[in-house]
Amino acid sequence: MDKKTAIVTGASGGIGIKVVKKFTEEGYYVIAVDLNEERLRDRISEEGIDPDSCAVCSLNITDEDAVKETLASLNERYGHLDVLVNAAGICGEYNKTIDYSYDNFRKIYEVNVFGTFLMMKYTLPYMTEQKKGAIVNFGSVSGMKGYPFEVGYGSSKWAVIGMTENVASEYGGEGVRCNSVSPGWVDTPMMKKTIDNYRTIDPRDPEQWISYGSIHRAARPEEIADAVYYLSSEQATFVNGTNLTVDGGMVIK
Repeated sequence: MDKKTAIVTGASGGIGIKVVKKFTEEGYYVIAVDLNEERLRDRISEEGIDPDSCAVCSLNITDEDAVKETLASLNERYGHLDVLVNAAGICGEYNKTIDYSYDNFRKIYEVNVFGTFLMMKYTLPYMTEQKKGAIVNFGSVSGMKGYPFEVGYGSSKWAVIGMTENVASEYGGEGVRCNSVSPGWVDTPMMKKTIDNYRTIDPRDPEQWISYGSIHRAARPEEIADAVYYLSSEQATFVNGTNLTVDGGMVIK
């Protein structure tokens, strides 16, 4: 395949589908990965993405054998894996720490941390062999500061940002860059779910106490996709181990 390839997990999500669209518009062939193949195909159609510019791949990223076999198959089929975007993630159920269930905490880590780890572990051998590649992981401002009700989600994103730096330190000299992007509030169904969840925990109206940052609005998903593409692109060839905060000023001190 002459086109560069990009693997995007969580591809049917509010941000993930915009990442798929961005990379196809930039001339990449995208392998769009998600659990629900039917929903993913619907989202690709809704976004007007050329189906000839991407492949749909149904994969549970928490299943080690499936991840290993799928990535081997993709590398064999396309000949090179140029970009990996780990956009898959779940917020779980928010709550105060003493009310946070262990099952909820574990599920969040299985997807956000272990899934991201597995995708990197089994993509890196192909990238190091070709001496070139870019990985972009999804952190969050919740992984940079300790917000209430997020002991599971927030700490999982801290872990992702940490893993990003580990991989960047190990493989930068082998031609593979690894960075993370940390959004603040993004106008997606996940944001709506989060705010609705907050309403069950705190008697105050979340719209009155959550911070959107100094730009005073949530990000559009395509604004996050632009940041992801930049970190993957030839314009960022000397950017490695960076956590790019795209939050409208939420974490300004």
